[in-house]
Amino acid sequence: MIKLKKRVFITGGFGQDGKIITKLLEKEKINLHIIAKSKKTIQKNKVYFIKSDLLDNKKIEKIFKKLKPDIVVHLASNNPSYNEDNYKLFYKNNLLAAKNIFYSTFKANKNAKFINCSSSQIFKKKSGTVSEKSKLLPTTDYTKFRIDSHKLMLEYKKKYKIQYSNVILFNHDSIFRNKKFIIPRIARAILEKKTKFLNEIIKSNISSDFSHAEDICIAIKKLMFSKLNLDTIILSSNKLTSLNKIILYIIKKNKLDIKVSYQKFTAKGLIGNNKLAKKELKWSTKKNIYHAANEIYQSYKNLSLKNTKNNY
Repeated sequence: MIKLKKRVFITGGFGQDGKIITKLLEKEKINLHIIAKSKKTIQKNKVYFIKSDLLDNKKIEKIFKKLKPDIVVHLASNNPSYNEDNYKLFYKNNLLAAKNIFYSTFKANKNAKFINCSSSQIFKKKSGTVSEKSKLLPTTDYTKFRIDSHKLMLEYKKKYKIQYSNVILFNHDSIFRNKKFIIPRIARAILEKKTKFLNEIIKSNISSDFSHAEDICIAIKKLMFSKLNLDTIILSSNKLTSLNKIILYIIKKNKLDIKVSYQKFTAKGLIGNNKLAKKELKWSTKKNIYHAANEIYQSYKNLSLKNTKNNY
């Protein structure tokens, strides 16, 4: 009997995590499908690109009915970035897209595995350590979407005994991170010597649980192909890192002549307890946010040098 390749679907495949997971899956014997609003012109071997808006429920149902997914990783959403406060934009469409992709998965294949990627912003606590059992609180329309989507998926899981896991992601960065987020903005500010912005960040005294995105995506991959059916799992560094230290690290690492009013504050922020992920996935972090931040800085530096050469 011929064993068919697993059909894996990823939404948000052109985002940071989608790009990294796609790369991690290159050597796997699977049929990989990326669903996105726009279809890239560059095709990759063993990767099928499907152009579809997740809000188009009829089209998603039709695609899944035909291809019958075995594993679906839902990454796509509109996420608020640092100082972005128009959260109402993020609720209705995000929730509808999540419902469409979720229900279409199990209509097509009741034995499929669905992994929903959520955010650490959903926790009631904003400082200290949280675990999978910590209380949730919808403080914004964005966090309300995250909590509401998990609730409906969990209720469906209990009723129909499906394979569903909600992955709570803490901050994680790489060279693929959208430039609107804080660490890429810091890297660009260092490159352009925008000390006013850097000093504003330092004064804000921001600390959080930061990871290298590659570590986080490796854990997601492990979960995809495991037999685990956990309701919730946290992926994090389990450490509190100050943005002030990240700024100082990049400056010192690259021996830059940039004067910032560095101050050492008491670090306060939210930490994700990743013990469950380490135990169940047999996973551990190999890199850290300092590596990621410097890689982002170097990528912007190389791009700047390339653009300078092209202008001559």
